[in-house]
Amino acid sequence: MQLKTILNRVEPHKSFVYGEGRLGTDATGQPMIEVEIEPRANGRAICSGCEVPAPGYDRLARRRFAFVPLWAIPVFFCYAPRRVDCPRCGVKVEKLPWADGKCTLTNSYRWFLAGWAKRLSWKETAEAFGTTWEQVYRAVRHAVFWGLVHRKLTRIKAIGVDEIQWKRGHQYLTLVYQIDAGMRRLLWVAQDRTEASLHGFFDLLGKRQAGYLKFTCSDMWQPYLQVLREQARNALIILDRFHIMAKFNQVLDEIRAGEARRLKQEGNLVLKHSRWCLLKRPQNLTDRQAIKLSELLRCNLKTVRAYLMREDFQRFWSYRSPTWAGKFLDDWCRRAMRSRIEPMKKMARTLRRHRDLLLNWFHAEGTISSGTVEGFNNKAKLTLRKAYGFRTENAIEIALFHTLGHLPEPDFTHKFC
Repeated sequence: MQLKTILNRVEPHKSFVYGEGRLGTDATGQPMIEVEIEPRANGRAICSGCEVPAPGYDRLARRRFAFVPLWAIPVFFCYAPRRVDCPRCGVKVEKLPWADGKCTLTNSYRWFLAGWAKRLSWKETAEAFGTTWEQVYRAVRHAVFWGLVHRKLTRIKAIGVDEIQWKRGHQYLTLVYQIDAGMRRLLWVAQDRTEASLHGFFDLLGKRQAGYLKFTCSDMWQPYLQVLREQARNALIILDRFHIMAKFNQVLDEIRAGEARRLKQEGNLVLKHSRWCLLKRPQNLTDRQAIKLSELLRCNLKTVRAYLMREDFQRFWSYRSPTWAGKFLDDWCRRAMRSRIEPMKKMARTLRRHRDLLLNWFHAEGTISSGTVEGFNNKAKLTLRKAYGFRTENAIEIALFHTLGHLPEPDFTHKFC
């Protein structure tokens, strides 16, 4: 089977024909394949401005367009583009079906590189296929821009809002995810974690589509909650179990650290090596941690009392009725306010302020959780680690949409990756 036959099967172009392929060498002596392309005798060039056939004007110099490598050998399409004398646009270069504008990569090769860039880092992709990091970046950017233009933001019922730190110095990104059962994807990336960061998403979504939202999942960051109350008035704002218990762990660790310092000054090291046996779930403790925890529970310490209060609050999530859950929450907060443990009293005041949002978790029947959001956040952080960070905001935004955006792709005659 000849190379021309394969190309006609996997990369057919109307009004153009493939010539014979030549095996040659590049400037470094490495093998490469060049395939000549010529227009059909009866084919008319198409204006790149208005995309309408136009009479010919002249031809430019021969150009090379990189195609998907064959057996690790670079493949190039060689073609001298025609210029047309368009009545509407004037003299223009013809529209080429295999490449856009002055890009030296064919469209198939760009989508090929973008596909591999999801599996490997951009640097590894460039090294594997004999190209440069800049070419891989441009290929990914092309795929992301195409996907963003052609994606649909309709009938979204549930979203999750969170932030991640992408750079030192408290540099944050606001991320909005769709967390519907049938579709989970990244919808929005914005700098900082302010109200303006989230307002940009609702400006993109529009008031009509925002009216379809039924659930919004967020942490207790007030700028996010304020925007969700304003823009998604028909949706329940849910503070779920993950964020609440994470806050409990921060409070418990603060109590433990303060009491451990005080006891150390008195020569008592009972709280040494106790951090993880207090923060981990009982079923996840190692044998040594379980023994350490049982020893601690015999001591009359603020840390132990705070630990027991946190474990007691776990019963809150076992309720099915919002009414009974609310009664338990009120009773727990009253006991916490009498505990004389200031961080735990502060936690109780926080729960009281967000009482209605906590009970929304039961109105949603526990079906909506930010566990999906935290999973996406872990993937976002993995994208950062895989690239050893990004220098520009634009690059990180493109990388996140490429990895998490579930963006559409055009239909191909043959999918190379």
